[in-house]
Amino acid sequence: MKAGILFLFSLFLFQAGFAQSKSNSISSIVKNDRNEMVSGATIRLLQLKDSVLISLVKTDETGKYHFVHISNGTYYITVKALGQRLFQSNPIELDGKNSLVELPAMILSADQRNNLAEVVIQSRKPLIQMEMDKTVVNVDAMISSTTSNTLEVLAKTPGVTVGANGEIGLSGRTGVLVLIDGRSTYMSGQDLAAYLKSIPGSQLDKIELIDNPSAKYDAAGNAIINIKLKKNRQGGFTGSLATGYSQGKYDRSNNSLSLNYNYKKINVFGNLGYSYEKTYADDDMTRNFFNAEGAPASTVTLQNRQQNKNNAANTNVGMDYAATAHTTFGMQFNYSESRNKGNFGYNSANYSGALDSTGNGTTKTTNNRTNYGGNINMLHQFGDSGKELSADLNYLNYNNTNEQSLQNLMNLPDGTLTGKNDFLYHLPSTIHVYTFKADYVHPLKNKAKLEAGVKSSWVNNDNLSDYYRVDGADQGIDNGQSNHFKYSENINAAYLNAQKSWNYFSLQLGLRAENTVSHGDQLGNATVAETSFKKNYTGFFPSLMASYKLDTLGKNTFSFAITRRLYRPGYLLLNDFLVYRDQYSYTSGNSLLGPEYQNRYEIKYQYKQLLRIGFSYNKFSNLIFQTTQVVDNIFITQPENVSGGHIWMLNTGMSLAPEKWWKLNTDLMLARLAIKGSIYGVNLNPQTSLARLNLLNQFTIGQSWSAELGGHFDSKDLNGQTFTGSMYIVNAGIQKKVFKNMGSIRLAADDIFHSWVYHNRSVDLPQANYLQTTRSDSQRFSLGFTYRFGKDTFASKSKHENDAQSEERSRM
Repeated sequence: MKAGILFLFSLFLFQAGFAQSKSNSISSIVKNDRNEMVSGATIRLLQLKDSVLISLVKTDETGKYHFVHISNGTYYITVKALGQRLFQSNPIELDGKNSLVELPAMILSADQRNNLAEVVIQSRKPLIQMEMDKTVVNVDAMISSTTSNTLEVLAKTPGVTVGANGEIGLSGRTGVLVLIDGRSTYMSGQDLAAYLKSIPGSQLDKIELIDNPSAKYDAAGNAIINIKLKKNRQGGFTGSLATGYSQGKYDRSNNSLSLNYNYKKINVFGNLGYSYEKTYADDDMTRNFFNAEGAPASTVTLQNRQQNKNNAANTNVGMDYAATAHTTFGMQFNYSESRNKGNFGYNSANYSGALDSTGNGTTKTTNNRTNYGGNINMLHQFGDSGKELSADLNYLNYNNTNEQSLQNLMNLPDGTLTGKNDFLYHLPSTIHVYTFKADYVHPLKNKAKLEAGVKSSWVNNDNLSDYYRVDGADQGIDNGQSNHFKYSENINAAYLNAQKSWNYFSLQLGLRAENTVSHGDQLGNATVAETSFKKNYTGFFPSLMASYKLDTLGKNTFSFAITRRLYRPGYLLLNDFLVYRDQYSYTSGNSLLGPEYQNRYEIKYQYKQLLRIGFSYNKFSNLIFQTTQVVDNIFITQPENVSGGHIWMLNTGMSLAPEKWWKLNTDLMLARLAIKGSIYGVNLNPQTSLARLNLLNQFTIGQSWSAELGGHFDSKDLNGQTFTGSMYIVNAGIQKKVFKNMGSIRLAADDIFHSWVYHNRSVDLPQANYLQTTRSDSQRFSLGFTYRFGKDTFASKSKHENDAQSEERSRM
């Protein structure tokens, strides 16, 4: 791979200096009347004599556009942008004397004639927008988003998977880095799932799916999902509210309010959300044990029943201040809290031919989470040169109090009580995260530019686990079952990106370097000795992206990408402490766990917004693998590094309109997955082929009615030492626009046939196997209402998006 990158980099330098262009080109920049860049404007080049359209382009994120291969002649240009008056240039004469024509900046005037309702009608966004470096999902195009939380919206997003325990995957790969407004959630696993459940889906604007992140992004995460919250950048006072109620076996409610005020140099915004839910999960498992000769020895059956009640509230407020025409300062504060009560119960039966014993137990949990964070950011543009400097400073604090009361009862087959255990867990945790990030963009001649940046993060993690044995009214701490784990980590990173565009070909090369220094302490107590570990490692992460347009309008495009990524284990996965789940199940971390590495190679073809086909090879080394060890009929699950694995993958996406009233979005993934390594003396070599199909039909019924019908199918899958059987889900929704299209009433049905059921079986367990079935409250029927209010004056604010906290959150 290194040799290939060096060759292409040499080619890049050679081509950058090679003078070419036998035809004319025209370029300029588009701004509004507040001297701010206008991105996404439609630029048309027309022939003066008959107004025949010669070419059409859109401005990029810096407001720039470029026409190439223009013959001699006389032309004019029109510029059309949302909320702006139509702009028409003076005649432009091309005579070949000066083939590179750079026009003065084009200044647009705000169109005050339109109101918000008219804009909504004219600019309805599609569900899927395909771009070469990412796929953008416009959440409001999902009818059911109003009555869903963020985790459920992700589960319905094409290409995204959400496992039974909240594990998030993208395009067949787990270990995904989840960002919110460009900043990481600093959580992983069930903690991340709980946080995303607390955010109503109606607060989301769009979801960006990034398979091949450039060197600008943190190296962590096998892929990136960026969730962007609603933030209206248009002038005046605007807002929206949404409320949704859904009923499955239990009820649920999601509610949100978004406000924005934009006047002259100041933009103030805020989101407020509240959600309530009660859920259940039923888990039935049969575990079979064998002797050394492979003959059946015993069987344990487990019935686990989990119920949870959760109330959550969150707020996000911020301000952008345009100090000058080229400098913008911003600040943001977010706060969230959730109050969760859980009730877990199990029944077990132990057989050695006949029934030997039974057991049952309960775990009552009270879990309170309080999270808050702040961000200060700055964006400075050096005149109209395109040079740009941005910086971010962030702080994040997580506080979690978790109290668990557990009871286990053991009985003979006739019901005689043979044992009883009562104990308590006291599990508080605190995490502090500090990050600083700076990025610089430097344009070069002939559509080239350099990007460079640095980032530092500091994490302090404090987790206490006190175990108390209970005897009547007496409680006594058991130091042998207690643990106090502290973890600190410092990551320093720097990157360099080089980009160059020609008429049809563009190339981007990047290199990111990251150094990680970490220190973990199990503080010990009167019974347990103190232990600690230190790690210090540096990684280099190259990236290469190339694209080639087959035509002047870019309707047909091929691209090729090479990226190297890593996946750092979550902080708690590094704690060796053994955690009790039920009488036959424990989990543990692993302080020896190292990061997982991925090399990804992908070639992709895209035809306009209609078709996307990508073929990739993903090679993993030092793979983080959830393993299960069987000790005296107890399953102990902990993460381990195994040699590696690979995935061959074909991804296709289509956005079609079979009729004017019917839009069809499809996303199909076909993959071949293999893992190779050894665990506990057993060779691992599981392989499987898998398929995932997402379908969404959207129907327009008259001017104010719309509907959707969709779902997805997952074939057999492999996760750790578990095979999951195939399953499918069907969802539907209908929407009625009200109040002159300012509001909507939405009805939705999720998992109509209650078919989203997990059927798991083990693979490569020494002298044991298991079968498991898990059901949850996935079948739901919902009613929602949304309303937008206020009037826009169509002013655009800073485009700065902060991503300084881009990895650490994802590992909590």
